[in-house]
Parts: sequence; structure tokens; C-alpha cells
Amino acid sequence: MDAATGSEPGISDLGPGDPATSEPGSSESEPSEPATSEPCVLTTDRGQVRVITLNRPAARNAIDLELRVVLAEAIEGAMADDAVRVIVLTGAGGTFCSGGDISTMRRQGPDAIRTRTQAVQRVIRAIWNGQKPVLAAVEGYAVGAGAALALACDRVVAAADSTFAMSFTGVGIAGDMGIFASLPARAGAGVARQLMLLPRRLTGQEALRLGLADAVAEPGRALASALDDAEAIAAGPPLALAGIKAMLARWPADPGEILEREVDLQAKLMDTDDFAEGIAAFRERRKPAFRGR
Repeated sequence: MDAATGSEPGISDLGPGDPATSEPGSSESEPSEPATSEPCVLTTDRGQVRVITLNRPAARNAIDLELRVVLAEAIEGAMADDAVRVIVLTGAGGTFCSGGDISTMRRQGPDAIRTRTQAVQRVIRAIWNGQKPVLAAVEGYAVGAGAALALACDRVVAAADSTFAMSFTGVGIAGDMGIFASLPARAGAGVARQLMLLPRRLTGQEALRLGLADAVAEPGRALASALDDAEAIAAGPPLALAGIKAMLARWPADPGEILEREVDLQAKLMDTDDFAEGIAAFRERRKPAFRGR
């Protein structure tokens, strides 16, 4: 539904101020705003949780070339910081991410597009290859590349009135940022195909029903809810959490291979201080204090 009129518009009916004009994938984007003193990505630590905020509220956090580079660096930095156990991605100004910055897109040759697309794929590689869980706190719009960014995370907490859409085809592209892996993994290949072929806007509640979101929060409470979840995850054993991410990142896989990988992972984890602490805490009827060793 159109946020302003309540109708279901086509992409050609939308003006430059509508979120759908910046919702496709960002493969062809270039910086659209003059340099300012305000960084396009903000980071804040809440204990062992690193909050990374997309900070282009005037553009509904649309992804331009600068944002994709800085965001990738912020995620990579959080993954390398021993003081951080969990990462939460969110957006400034009441919206998560309205997609690629369509106002800067133009036709370019394949070599230029490959370079720009690899820059945005780096963001997803940082999430998927990193050892720490990443949560998305979604308010407002998560459309096109914004939806792909959210779905790439390990847990998606969406406001009930948020909007998801796979709006890539409106400008003649198919999608990037891992959408062809994350969407079918979450919703199944059949649902993914329909959402890509016939893009429609989904509420947070609908996203939860289809598997695109993992939890729904009251409007305005997605970040607070995600932080509660992140703190609970951060209290868990970091080495085991990293192992879980690594195992699921390689799914689907041959069942026999999975059994062998499970043996290797358990052999590694059951020779750690965290495992010894977990057993001791269980026997002593107390909460374990995991240290990632």
C-alpha cells in the first residue's frame, strides 16, 4: 500500500519522494548527497552489543556507494572487536532502509557494475562470514536492497507496521545482496519466487507469517526488542554461537557431510573453557559466565 494515499501504486506512478523510488537493489548507485559532517553510519555499544545505524534519514537510508563501503567496514570492525558479541543493524529516522539510491542510478557497462555490486556484496559477506550473530531491527521500510539487508541477518525483529517488499523489477533488475539465498532459505523457493515475480508490500505481521521476520514488536519498539534479544544471545557461549553460524551458513548440504561437521564442531567445543563452565554451572545450579575460550 502507498504510505501516503493508501493505494497500491506501480513504480511509474511514484514521485521521487516516495520510498519505492529508492527501493531496488543498489548495484548501480553512486553517492547522491554532498559531503556533510554527519556520518552515514553510526555505531554505539550497549555492553557487549554493537548497534550499527544506517544514517541517511533524509533519503530513508537508501544505500549509495559511500554507505555500502562504510557499512561493510563497520560490520567487519564489529566482527573483529573482542568486546563485541552481537551486532544489531537498524536505521535512523524511523525507517530501516528504503533500498538502493535510485536517484543516482544510470546505465553503465558490465565492468563498472561488477565493481559497484561487489562493494555492496561485501556487506553481506561481512554478515555471513563473520562469527557473531547479527540482528536486524526493522521500523518503517525494508524494501528492495533494504529487505535483502534485513533478510541476510540471523534474526529479524520487525515493527508490526513496518513494510517489506522485494521491489527490484520495477527498474528492470533482479536483485543482489544475497536475496536469492536468504529469501528462499527463509520463505521457501515457492514463496520466494512469487515475491520476486510479483512484488507486493508486506506488513511486519505478514513478514512474520511468511518467515521473513522472526519476531514482531509494537511500532517504535523494534530496536528495544532486538536489543533485548541481542543481550540474551550475548550471554551465550561465543564459540558455540560462531559454530552455529558456520554450520547454518553451509546449509543446505549433504546430510552425511553435516553429520561429520557436527562431530568436528562438538570435538572442538567440548575442549573449551566455556564447555567446562557450562557443565560446572549446571551442576552448581547457577547461570554460566561464558568467556569465549
